[in-house]
Amino acid sequence: MTGPAVPLYAYQREWLLDPARFKIGMFARQTGKTFTTTLETVDDAFEHAAAGRRTRWVILSRGERQAREAMNEGVKRHAQAYGLAFQEAEYDWEGAEGSYRALEIELPHGSRITGLPANPDTARGFSANCFLDEFAFHKDSNEIWKALFPVISAGWKIRVTSTPNGKGNKFYELMTSDGDTWSKHIVDIYRAVRDGLPRDIDELRAGLADEDAWSQEYELQWLDEASAWLSYDLISSVEDEAAGDPDGYQGGVCYVGRDIGRRNDLHVITVLEEVGDVLWERERIEQKRATFAQMDEAFDDVMARYNVARACIDQTGMGEKVVEDAQRRYRSRVEGVLFTSSSKLVMATAGKEAFEDRRIRIPQGDAKYRADLHKVRKVSSPTGTPRFVAERDDDHADRTWALFLAINAAGRADQVPWRPVGDPPAPPRDNELEDGWIPA
Repeated sequence: MTGPAVPLYAYQREWLLDPARFKIGMFARQTGKTFTTTLETVDDAFEHAAAGRRTRWVILSRGERQAREAMNEGVKRHAQAYGLAFQEAEYDWEGAEGSYRALEIELPHGSRITGLPANPDTARGFSANCFLDEFAFHKDSNEIWKALFPVISAGWKIRVTSTPNGKGNKFYELMTSDGDTWSKHIVDIYRAVRDGLPRDIDELRAGLADEDAWSQEYELQWLDEASAWLSYDLISSVEDEAAGDPDGYQGGVCYVGRDIGRRNDLHVITVLEEVGDVLWERERIEQKRATFAQMDEAFDDVMARYNVARACIDQTGMGEKVVEDAQRRYRSRVEGVLFTSSSKLVMATAGKEAFEDRRIRIPQGDAKYRADLHKVRKVSSPTGTPRFVAERDDDHADRTWALFLAINAAGRADQVPWRPVGDPPAPPRDNELEDGWIPA
């Protein structure tokens, strides 16, 4: 080995120099797991080139953006540090179930390293050594594994890395399996810092401001999925790198959810655009300790920029006046929703069904959003009516309820008229507030 693009910490050297055929690592966020494993792929190509032979590696990442990052920030940088000449290629790889963007470099003596988004189709498409990057976050991780393992069974090596993502995925199963088939590496934030990683642990923890997320992302704890309304695996299944970008708006009909919070809680506005039968999150606005005027300004901006057919607003407590004012401006396009046990059950059920049916797309890799969606728990009450709670947090899953409100708006949109952007709001009527639906 000549040397990496940058010096390695002790935990990275241990991972790199472990020659096991089946190797799996659970690493805290941003501790260099992808960087180190792409170094191993280049080092392997270097050794083969020195012996006049060639090798083959495929990197399967959770999406095209992550695959591109692994190739550009990992593979190419290491190849340059090793002094290896390489040729780059980018092409559409045709699989049995579709076309996928592939990034590839060819090294001396014909060695190749290819980066692709992970799915069962790409997993079965190559006979090569394989690196599953952030495997716990891959959609259909169990199906990917079923497709992949027969391919690498002919003597190829496999590298699997990830941070935890709950217990409902193949990464959890592999990391907790018995026996010595897998060489397992575990590096939490405390081990990484002890080995020299320059991170301020207290600052990171305070900045994240979510104990569940800290436990999972940095302390590598398996969070209990039993009572979580939305499992991490379910959340991962609807993440998409194209979601969450207002520039992706296609001009279609939109639905808005608005959860009201001012002092301790967040004020959250979520915009969903209907594309076919799928609701794409286009924008999410979060405000804390904003004035009511600032909150209304943000809402008016959303109503002006998107073709909003329906907006559902939390009418509980301080939301009463917010809903009343919004209905004066936008009439029957605004619906007030009182948060009761029954109304939360209706919204949570509709929200979960949207996740299960893959009718929703949310931004990929947003740790706070993921933790917020996962923290909602369904618990029993003495009356027998289930309750939904989000404990141990100071924002009470406000992002989740804004999303559920938007999904609720989409489910009731066929009951109200829709007016394109550009039409001025109608003047208030004497009976305007009667238009708002308030669940029992």
